[in-house]
Amino acid sequence: MSEQLRIILIIIISVSIFGLLVFVFVKNYIKNKIDYMIKKEKDKSK
Repeated sequence: MSEQLRIILIIIISVSIFGLLVFVFVKNYIKNKIDYMIKKEKDKSK
């Protein structure tokens, strides 16, 4: 039983870390895209 529990915990922790990394990368990508679009709109309105 403890072997199964250990495997389940390793899987949960691995998925959590992977999800966190994906979240951070996506968040930064979207932030950069929004900043670029805002800058482009400001340049366009001048």
